[in-house]
Amino acid sequence: MDISVALALVSSAFLGTAVVIANVGLRTLDPARATLVSIASTAALCWVLAAFVSRGEGWNATALAVFAVVGLIFPALVTFLNFASNRVTGPAVAGTMASTTPLFAVLGAILFLGEPLTPAAASGTVAIVLGATALTARGAVQPRTWATWVIVLPLAGAAIRGGAQTTMKWGFALWPDPLVAALVGYTVSSVVVFAANRVMIARARAVPDRRGIYWFVAVGLCNGVGILAMYAALNRGKVSVVSPLVATYPLVTLALSALFLREEKLSWRVLLGVALTVAGVVVLVRA
Repeated sequence: MDISVALALVSSAFLGTAVVIANVGLRTLDPARATLVSIASTAALCWVLAAFVSRGEGWNATALAVFAVVGLIFPALVTFLNFASNRVTGPAVAGTMASTTPLFAVLGAILFLGEPLTPAAASGTVAIVLGATALTARGAVQPRTWATWVIVLPLAGAAIRGGAQTTMKWGFALWPDPLVAALVGYTVSSVVVFAANRVMIARARAVPDRRGIYWFVAVGLCNGVGILAMYAALNRGKVSVVSPLVATYPLVTLALSALFLREEKLSWRVLLGVALTVAGVVVLVRA
């Protein structure tokens, strides 16, 4: 197995685990504080690792600027778009639209990086996107109470995530250091989220529950490992392979939720989602 494929699957495992932990943490902590604690924890993990591992070799000012610009919008802006889309459209629609991230990433890689799209990569990507959509779009159908244009919110989040992956791949051509990329990006995002959340946190006068803070420190650490693995995979492999594999994290979330939260039930949609996702992974791994 190619190392970039292995790293992408590791990333999927940790990102999927983070979603489950976040679901538990949100029972005791408001989303504004949760976002700040999670992103700041990821940044802190990167700083600790950098103190022991990074030597600053291959310094490139342009790449540093690229990493910082990505940090302005990912995960900072994406997090706020997720909250907004979940609140307005509901988690089913928001999750379904988020599953289209690999399509934007692959399109960006083709247009801006000149990556070739093989039939295997194309079919694997489509299978994973359809599988992730089936896994995230479950639940009872409810009447739509929001305007059609609101669908732009979750689609924008997916486009930004995909664009961030493509942009990071370009940055790695200038400075191939995933740890520096994560450190710079998440440090910038921490500042953005802190500044943007000051009003929301000020309005939440209740003292935060320590249990929630601990849960989201764990979320930040899982996301940190997941993002580092994803950046390392992007540094070594093609966006058209790495992005769809990372997008299989709903499969991990499903499995952990069924095992520990007892909140998942098997249905034809779940089984179809699992089958499509696994089939897509097999195709990409063998590509």
